[in-house]
Amino acid sequence: MQVHRDLDHLPEFRNAIITIGTFDGVHAGHRFIIEQLEQAADTCGGETVIITFDPHPREVLQPKPNNIRLLTTLPEKIALLERAGIDHLVVVPFTKEFSEMPARSYLEDFLVARFKPHTIIIGYDHRFGHNREGGLELLEAEQQQYGFTLIEIPQQVVHDLTVSSTKIRKSLQEGGIRLANELLDYTYFLTGTVVHGDKMGRQLGYPTANLHLTDERKLIPAEGIYAVNAQLSGRSELLPAVMSIGFRPTFNGTDLRLEVHIFDFKEDIYGQELTVHFVEYIRSNLKFDNIDALIVQMDKDSAQAKEILAKI
Repeated sequence: MQVHRDLDHLPEFRNAIITIGTFDGVHAGHRFIIEQLEQAADTCGGETVIITFDPHPREVLQPKPNNIRLLTTLPEKIALLERAGIDHLVVVPFTKEFSEMPARSYLEDFLVARFKPHTIIIGYDHRFGHNREGGLELLEAEQQQYGFTLIEIPQQVVHDLTVSSTKIRKSLQEGGIRLANELLDYTYFLTGTVVHGDKMGRQLGYPTANLHLTDERKLIPAEGIYAVNAQLSGRSELLPAVMSIGFRPTFNGTDLRLEVHIFDFKEDIYGQELTVHFVEYIRSNLKFDNIDALIVQMDKDSAQAKEILAKI
């Protein structure tokens, strides 16, 4: 897959089959659109082209703290779309000025002039241009003049896509990892850099890798204990682990910690990038009366996590 970030230096696409969207999560619902792209490309010997935006439009149009929590960062989205077999991904720098482009200019100067689309595949309710004034009706009216085929994604499919994204976010925020993974059609993951902590886990017999997220806009699942697989950057093997997300109530913590204990692992990985794949939620965080009670529970959590991971 070729990734393009400079709109002034796009290649001459061959019978471009295009669609437009954020594709956050690249979840199972998005696969329907990707399949439509691929089928249309096969029919005319064309290339599949996804147009997406960075930053997320909501960050620009509704700039509020924590307004958006991403299922996938841009590098993660790129990797997932490449895995799906897309030919070209065009990352459009989304700005206030871009959002104010009149709908007809969006069609003529952006879509037609830059992509010369053979086919546009778009949702029935897709809106574009200043004040969202453009939509399917404008594309339908102009498709003959500009020589592209228009394929509408029906209402129920668009509804299912929206529901899927909403359900995934809600499930993750409630610890519903199984449902989220089912809707994603892959295991939800976080990537961060291993940083120094206060070494408390080591004192308890459970040394942990403390993660600092690569992108702080990434959605963090609900606080609690999880069975996870850890993966070091550049390595293919998955390392079974147990993870804690929370404020460490037993120690009256005040900052959110992402702590991963990798089983039977002794390497020094400070400064390295670590990806954590969430397999199952084990329990919510608890405040224990003493350290001994905490260790007993950590033993139980580890045993449960190993049992869960051994089954997959």
